[in-house]
Amino acid sequence: MVRRDDGLVRLGPTTGWVDEPIGAALGAELGIDVPVTVGNVADVAAFAEHARGTAAGCDNVIYLYGDVGVGAGIIAGGRRLTGHGGYSGEVGHMVVVRDGARCECGSRGCWETQIGEHGLLRAAGRSDARGRDALLALFDAADRGDARAQTAVRQAGDWLGFGVANLVNIFSPEMVLFGGTMRDLYLASAAQVRSRLNSMALSACLEHVRLRTPKLGEDAPLIGAAELAFERLLADPLDAG
Repeated sequence: MVRRDDGLVRLGPTTGWVDEPIGAALGAELGIDVPVTVGNVADVAAFAEHARGTAAGCDNVIYLYGDVGVGAGIIAGGRRLTGHGGYSGEVGHMVVVRDGARCECGSRGCWETQIGEHGLLRAAGRSDARGRDALLALFDAADRGDARAQTAVRQAGDWLGFGVANLVNIFSPEMVLFGGTMRDLYLASAAQVRSRLNSMALSACLEHVRLRTPKLGEDAPLIGAAELAFERLLADPLDAG
């Protein structure tokens, strides 16, 4: 959760950061006297895909990004939806299971406990494994017929579709993009995602939504960060500092 005005990380559950002044620290490290802009990965990746990638030309987009945690960048009416302070998009912390598994944010039953890295590996009996390579190994095992891996992937895909259906009903996007590990999970469980989406989403919202993977791939956050750095200049070239 990054504060828009000064780049203060209010909360980073997977890193243990609380009120970390990342913007100020980066500025001091770089030895520069101009403001340093800090952005959430999902938010800047959504910015990039909307400007130059798969979602170019779409005014209403949800970019769902996953690694250990799960977040979203949201474009509404052609503009980034950042919320008060810049904290919107923490969709991984929608509570979907009352009194469910403990989440790193301190709550229980958050969406990311069902579709995030730790929850997926735990469901497959691979709790000691970590990282994207471990997830890719899990998806490969499911492809090769490992029953427990297949069950874990199907369940996670169903939960992915469950959350996406809720987001579609709330925001009525033209496109939902799956980035980071959410791309891998979506490709491994597209049937479950679409089935759950079709059963839960309102028909008026469902009829125009497309599910896609990012065009810019792993470069999307870097390209989005560059776009974000230039945003202030382009908005007001005479007062960009």
